[in-house]
Amino acid sequence: MGKPRRSQVFDFSFLFFCFLSSLSTSSFALSDAEASYLSQRQLLTLPENGELPDGFEFQVQINLKFDNSRLRRAYIALQAWKKAMYSDPKNITNNWVGPNVCGYSGVFCAQALDDPKINVVAGVDLNHADIAGYLPAELGLMTDLALFHINSNRFCGIIPKSFSELTLMHEFDVSNNRFVGPFPDVTLSWSSVRYIDIRFNNFEGQIPPELFEMKLDALFLNNNRFTSTIPETIGQSTVSVVTFANNKFKGCIPRSIGKMENLDEIIFMNNDLGGCFPPEVGSLKNLTVFDASLNSFVGALPQEFSNLIGVNVLDISHNKLTGVLPENICKLPSLSNFSFSQNYFNGAANACVPTLRKDIVLDDTGNCLGDRPKQKLGNECEAVLSHPIDCSKDKCGGGSSPKPPVKAPPKPQPKPP
Repeated sequence: MGKPRRSQVFDFSFLFFCFLSSLSTSSFALSDAEASYLSQRQLLTLPENGELPDGFEFQVQINLKFDNSRLRRAYIALQAWKKAMYSDPKNITNNWVGPNVCGYSGVFCAQALDDPKINVVAGVDLNHADIAGYLPAELGLMTDLALFHINSNRFCGIIPKSFSELTLMHEFDVSNNRFVGPFPDVTLSWSSVRYIDIRFNNFEGQIPPELFEMKLDALFLNNNRFTSTIPETIGQSTVSVVTFANNKFKGCIPRSIGKMENLDEIIFMNNDLGGCFPPEVGSLKNLTVFDASLNSFVGALPQEFSNLIGVNVLDISHNKLTGVLPENICKLPSLSNFSFSQNYFNGAANACVPTLRKDIVLDDTGNCLGDRPKQKLGNECEAVLSHPIDCSKDKCGGGSSPKPPVKAPPKPQPKPP
């Protein structure tokens, strides 16, 4: 295998980048042109298959002494990364010079797990550094890395395939950057990872079902461009917190959600989800936050929601829900904030009336509750309430999916003479 391809026009490219930077605002936000440029720069430096060739580190000539070969590999990786940074307004990487990589700002060393006698680079934390650049493939050389935090920067491009070599990864946070492409499948190869945060980027497409089969504690997917359904494997997930908000997820909430024993918070807000709520949500006894607002859920709120004895925040606003709100849901023992506004509820128990409750925050505006202020107009309510949804027949709410029509058997063809 050949060496990774390198551009021969660095000087001109850097001047071009400086010109683009001069067009930026004072907040150091990247323009779309700058982000596109950095992504192209990354593609020019990546190996053809995205992986580093075997023995790549031995091809790099370095006239420095290191305490061990792993620190040498880390030096190669960090120097390649520094070259891939085109803006460092806080001069975080100013001291990234020389063989003492453990002294670099934002770089942390610890004893190697397989050899306590040597120190290795175990973590990188450049959170809120406001650095612009991309991730080079050489970062895959830091195979002892367990923590990678670069949130709130201006990194662009993709997560290199060489990151699959970082098998000790425990916390991976690349949130609030400008990364693109499909969900970074490299994370699926990390058996030790417990925290994945990729929110506020431009990832798109499908979510791999295998993601929810991993032993994660927290998963943040919000504010990207994902368009898939939520995989049925979510029921196997060990997460306590998961956020799907502000994407384009579609379809139902899988009924397997009721098997998420560790779930504490789940956010579905502002997607294209719909159908009836599955009654299995009521099995989530440890749940404290459930937000399914700004979607297209229909039908009545399942009685099983009254089993959410630990829920503190319940937000089902801005949907198309109908029916009567039962008293036992509004009287949940831990409930402090319940918003069911902007739906089509046409009845609510006294316990659900904001003016009669001083112990919790309730919002019932924008419904079809005739005796309450700030409700929908009668004709708007009638258009929906005259066509009630039977959730017992809805595939999302527990009913069976409609069966495909049975095809008639083919007619026998006459035999040729």
